[in-house]
Amino acid sequence: MIDILYNDPNKNLCICPEEQELTSEFLVNKWINLVNPDDREVDKITSLTGIPEEYLKAALDEEERARIDKDDNCVMVLMDVPIIEEDPENDYYTYGTLPLSIIHKDNYLVTVCLRENSVVNDFKVGRVKNVETFKSTRLTFQLLYAVSTKFLYYLRLINKASQRVQSTLEKNMKNNAILEMLDLQKSLVYFSTSISANDAVIEKLNKQNYLKKYEEDQDVIDDASIENKQAAEMCSIYREIMNGTMEAYGTIISNNVNDIMKFLTALTLVISVPTLIASLFGMNLGGIPGLNSPWGFGVVCAISLFLAVVAGVFLAKKKMF
Repeated sequence: MIDILYNDPNKNLCICPEEQELTSEFLVNKWINLVNPDDREVDKITSLTGIPEEYLKAALDEEERARIDKDDNCVMVLMDVPIIEEDPENDYYTYGTLPLSIIHKDNYLVTVCLRENSVVNDFKVGRVKNVETFKSTRLTFQLLYAVSTKFLYYLRLINKASQRVQSTLEKNMKNNAILEMLDLQKSLVYFSTSISANDAVIEKLNKQNYLKKYEEDQDVIDDASIENKQAAEMCSIYREIMNGTMEAYGTIISNNVNDIMKFLTALTLVISVPTLIASLFGMNLGGIPGLNSPWGFGVVCAISLFLAVVAGVFLAKKKMF
């Protein structure tokens, strides 16, 4: 999918209609947004802008790392953006990251992502103000800032989900709740790795002249750096809390299993007492007291019950029950 974004006379961000004919002249100073483009769309943008095909396809690999590439007058800024998805098998959301590339060449600006993401969508629906497509450096830094703030937002959602799951686990150790907790823990690992990689990209853009910067641009990337570092710190705190929580629940589960095993062992010992006595009287051996007495069976049952109670009281005092 290809979206062409531009500013109207009132500087509002608009999307060109699909029937708009694309030419090299028309795309100058506009924002070209590609979402999971096919080979035909990639070839079209390459022919119109001169951007190398490998740059346009870099973000289509989910495992691509965040980095900056520069080739002659073409610069690609690749970063990780957070995504949220609903788990089809369970009734909760999962979190992850996807590569998003921002490519500069002459007066062309292209963004590429494998799927629709909330960062770009916030720009498209007007949640981000003061967006000017002809200021490509400013727009790039605004995207970096939006990515950092989106990480912070999703981290808060993960923390709320974690608190909800903990409340559920305190009432009942359900497998689904434990699996959701593990998914949240895995999401934090993905976020931590991506935020760290994004921080390296932001620092390189801030210290080196990959893109032409103005004073106002510097303020934006400084804000992006601050937000990203805050996201990294928050992610680290949440990871430590969740790791400690999972260890605590693991200990609780282990203790519960030990208590069950101890109870079953004690119950087996109590039951074995009357079983042993009944076995002795069932061997048809001579000389057993009361063997021929009409009260023999009752006496044996009473003795078995008494010894079982004694064994039960003894084990209870040893806190086996």
